[in-house]
Amino acid sequence: MKQHTYEVRMRWTGNDGQGTKTYKGYRRDHIILSASKPEIPGSSDPNFRGDPARYNPEELLVASLSACHMLWYLHLCALNQISVVDYRDAASGVMRENGDGSGEFVRVLLKPAVTLSSGDDRAKANELHHEAHRLCFIARSVNFPVEVEPEIQ
Repeated sequence: MKQHTYEVRMRWTGNDGQGTKTYKGYRRDHIILSASKPEIPGSSDPNFRGDPARYNPEELLVASLSACHMLWYLHLCALNQISVVDYRDAASGVMRENGDGSGEFVRVLLKPAVTLSSGDDRAKANELHHEAHRLCFIARSVNFPVEVEPEIQ
């Protein structure tokens, strides 16, 4: 069995001079780095004192699920001679915050809208969403439901 390793570096950039001396005295800003790729500016969710102009870990988790599904779907369509000419997803996730401050995702909904070349098999294209979901590395790794409601055009 093959194994793959993924390495990222995280650098906190929110020290305004006194570190984490007080809860309100530091920013949650950070930079996510990997090899020679562009930096991803991160922060916490604005509900937790984060910068709304930066990506938060919760958004990145939903984006990872969406991207993984899309990449598998496009692969499967190519293998099945279905020509996708446009793919967009309006993904959303629900996280429950517990009384002790912990939390967990309880659901992610992917809503891919796919445009096919005319004459392509719409039923087969729809069926491939189920196969893409079954194969998605990220969806297989989480402990909450990931639902897919595709729209084929």
